[in-house]
Order: sequence, then C-alpha cells, then structure tokens
Amino acid sequence: MTLYPELIASVLYQASGSEEVIEPVYFYIGIVFGLQGIYVTALFVTSWVMSGTWLAGMLTVAWFIINRTDTTRIDYSIPSRENWALPYFACQVAALTGYLKKNLNCSAEKFCYLLVSASTYTFMMMWEYSHYLLFLQAVSLFLLDSFALAQSEKVHEVYKIYMFSLFLGYLLQFENSALLVSPLLSLVAALMLSKYLQMNVKKGTFVSRMLKIMYIYLVLTVTLTLNLLLKMFVPHKENEHLLKFLEIKLGLNTTKNFTMNWLLCQESLQAPSQDFFLRLTQSSLLPFYILVLIICLFSVTQVIFRRICGEPLKETVKLEDGRIGERPEIVYHVIHTILLGSLAMCLEGMKYLWTPYVCMLAAFGVCSPELWMTLFKWLRLKAVHPILLALILSMAVPTIIGFSLWKEFFPRIMTELSELQEFYDPDTVELMTWIKRQAPVAAVFAGSPQLMGVIKLCTGWMVSSLPLYNDDDLLKRNENIYQIYSKRSAEDIYKILTSYKANFLIIEDSICNEVGPVRGCRVKDLLDIANGHVVCEEGDSYAYSKYGRFCHEIKMNYSPYVNYFTRVYWNRSYFVYRINTVISFQS
Repeated sequence: MTLYPELIASVLYQASGSEEVIEPVYFYIGIVFGLQGIYVTALFVTSWVMSGTWLAGMLTVAWFIINRTDTTRIDYSIPSRENWALPYFACQVAALTGYLKKNLNCSAEKFCYLLVSASTYTFMMMWEYSHYLLFLQAVSLFLLDSFALAQSEKVHEVYKIYMFSLFLGYLLQFENSALLVSPLLSLVAALMLSKYLQMNVKKGTFVSRMLKIMYIYLVLTVTLTLNLLLKMFVPHKENEHLLKFLEIKLGLNTTKNFTMNWLLCQESLQAPSQDFFLRLTQSSLLPFYILVLIICLFSVTQVIFRRICGEPLKETVKLEDGRIGERPEIVYHVIHTILLGSLAMCLEGMKYLWTPYVCMLAAFGVCSPELWMTLFKWLRLKAVHPILLALILSMAVPTIIGFSLWKEFFPRIMTELSELQEFYDPDTVELMTWIKRQAPVAAVFAGSPQLMGVIKLCTGWMVSSLPLYNDDDLLKRNENIYQIYSKRSAEDIYKILTSYKANFLIIEDSICNEVGPVRGCRVKDLLDIANGHVVCEEGDSYAYSKYGRFCHEIKMNYSPYVNYFTRVYWNRSYFVYRINTVISFQS
C-alpha cells in the first residue's frame, strides 16, 4: 500500500504550521474533503468542455451529490484510500478530453498535455490499483486509434506518458514489481511496437495492408505474450489473489480456500442489486444516460462504417451536420464508460468508478445541441427548424431536470446535513479504554482484522493483522488468525498466535455466535469448509471435528484452554485473553 498520501499530508501539516491550530486527524480529513472538491470540479470542467455550456457542469455536480451513495465507495464515513487518487484521475480525464479535441490551438494543446502528464504520474503514485484503471483507459484509446477516430500522434503521446509514469512509479515506489507485470505496461509496449512496425513498412505493400487488417489481433497477441513473459521472469507476489478471485468468480475454477470464499461472500463483490438501478432511475440519471449512450453509439457506428468505406473524417464538425460521433473526445468517453460499466455490472463495489462518469456523460448529452441535432437528423424533422429546436432543448431540458431535482432532493439533503449522528458502541469504547489503561505498552493484540484496525487507530497499540486485502502475505496472516473461530485444538491456536508474537487474544461474540442471512457465508462456516470439517450426508451438510469450536470452548475455563490462555477482561461483546508465555498444565 502506497504511503505517499500520508507523507504529503504530514509535510503539509508541518510546513503550514498547523500543529497549534488543528489536530492532525482533522487536518487529514480536511485534505480528503478538499480533494473531493477537486474531483467534482474536474467532472464539472469535463462536462463543460464536451458540451460547451456551464449548465452541463452544474447538472453533473447535482447528479453527483444526489447519487453520492453510488459515487463513493463508502458514504457513511470519511472516503478511503482511493479518494486520494481519483481526483487526480478526474483531472487527467478532463485534460485528456481537451487534448483529444480537434482544431485545438498550440498553447491549449501544450497545457492539456502537461496536465495529462502530471495528473497521470500523481494518480499512479497515490493508489496501488491505479495502473488497472489506466489500463482500461489505454484500451479505450487503443480502440479509438484502431478505428482512426482520433489523431494517431496524440494517442501515442499519451502512451508515452503511461510508459514514463510506470518507469518513475517503479523507481519511487521502491522497485514495485506489480508495475512491471501490470497489463498496462504490456499493452503500451505492444502498441508502441505495432506502431513502429507500421511506420517502418513501406505503405501500399502487401505486408502494410496485412498489418493494418491484423492490427488489433497483433496488439492483443503481443500484449498477452509479453505479460506472460514478464510474470515468468520478474519475481512478484502482488495481486495474485485478484486473478484467483476473478477465475473463481467467472466460474472457471472452484476452491475451498477461506480467503477466496470470504471475498466471494462480500456484498460489494456481487452483481449490482436492484436498489442500485432504482436509485439511479429515481434521480433520472439512468434514463438520460441510456438515451445519450444509445445516440452516441449509433452515431459512432455510422462514423466507423463510413471510415471502412473510405470516407475521410471532417476537419470541423458543424452543428448542422449532426455527427456527434466524429468528435474523438466523445467517442473516447463512450468507450470508457462502457468499459467501466462492464466492470460495475460484474462487481457492485466498482460502481464508484463508473457512476461519476455516468453523471458527466448524461449531463453533457442533454446539454449538447449537437446530440439533439444528431437525433433530429435521423428523425428528419421538417415541421420545426432542427437547429433552433436543438438549441432550445439543450437549454430547456437541463433546466427542467435541475428544477425537478431541486424540488425533490434539496429538502432531503438539507435534512441529512442537519442530523448530528453520534457513534454509540459502549462495549467497544470500554474495550479501548481498558487497553489504554491496563495493557502493557509493548503488548501485541490478535483478533479479527476489522477489530485490529479499530484498536490500531483508537489506541496506537500493536496488532497482529489489519483489514488490508491487497497483499497475499497479509491475507494468509488474516486467515490464520481467523482460526480462533474454527474447530481446532487449543494447542494449534496457541502455536499460530505465538508465531505472530501476539500477547493478547480478543474473541468477538458477534463472530463466534454469528447468525448470518446466508448460510455458508459466515466466518465459522467458511473456516469449517477450508479445514475439511464439513460432512455431507443425504443432501445435508454439518460441521464435525473432534475439537469443539475454539471461541466457545475457551469461555468454559477448563483444561487445556486455561493452560494456554488466561481471561483478563470481558464485557457483553468482547472477551480478552492473555496468551501465557509459561504454560501451566492443570487438571
């Protein structure tokens, strides 16, 4: 996990002299909220650049705020790690939108190029998963270039930015091998190699024509081959669990592995629920997005067909032409939202990457006279002058939408802002207080990763695991410590905990006695499956082991459990045990 966000925040905190003015945590939260302001501003600018009117920007912001449940990964707390990075990606998309535009003056093009470079590199440094999102963007640009819908030179300049950012990221992230085996590097290298071959083969020859026809196949083949070779020769462990998860998610494999099955049970990694689509429909976002997407897709298809037939693109697309599909920045956004949407349709947890650009594209569409003109060209309107009607609708429709959103959602938002909610969990507060007052300073606590994260944040005491799922070693450690809820012997659990140098064990009653809505997705069920403690008879399955469930048995205070563990604190939700350094065998 990259720690550059915290490093930057600490430098700013010290340099600004804020030590005597504000506590570090509030300074950190202020930076995160400030970055979200940059995020929304970047979406505003992107929509404005695409449509030519600030109304589109305002509508984008309104939809973003109304659908905040789906535009952020966590809407009930301070946004997480990726929200340090996504504002920079939004700035990069805004700059790329301007850079791809036709007939851009030299100074504006240079400014956009520099902003794309700076924001791409910053985005890569801020988030460990950034190269996957940039890979989707590179695929969008690749398709744009393959159908000759954008200036090839500009697209390949962006590829060079990717390559330079990957190289710098590898060095400044202490030789991060994940960047070397990333699909982004393989794709960009394949694209640059294919471009070199095309440029160095004489035009008009048989080889030249074959390269043009097989361009997409060549790029895909070289990308896969290069990625496989890099994974063979570059030592890496990062994100292997992601590939295993996708393999199982797509039904290509099955497993009894605790971590994989636990991930498959997470709500955020399921297909989107009906509530998600209902929320987007109630705010009128989804219907307008589908309308705009269909019009743009049909227009792009027409342009591709004309290109195949040998008709060149127009240098300047006028309003009366009704050819919105000939604008390269529009085609890019259409492809980009389709790719992000495909990801969100597989995993609901990815909706926060897609929904902001749905807001932006829908707002651009209803505010763009060109989109309405494209529609009227197909309908062949004759009763009313189509250009005049397009101009009227591009102002009237967003205005009507804006007023309806204001009337329906503004009172709700103000009510939510006036509610002062307070965290109330006395058992957890009591546990944190006991740790601060009674636990030795050098103590190491073991328990569920979520609780360990709370202890680390609230007390600063050392813990044996954290709720991080981007590292294979951490995932294996979490799985081992979760064995406290399995049917294993006291000796086995003792050996596991002492191997991680833990001094105290915390049992959570909510996990030990969990009654989940989906049988088979409870932590104890997944552990029984992984440990081979599930027996199936006559269609029914039940857990069987010669040992009782550890979290239940340890509460009974009998041998051998009291030999290894001594209870030092408990309340209604938590039981804390000291792990004995000297084992006393008593009857």
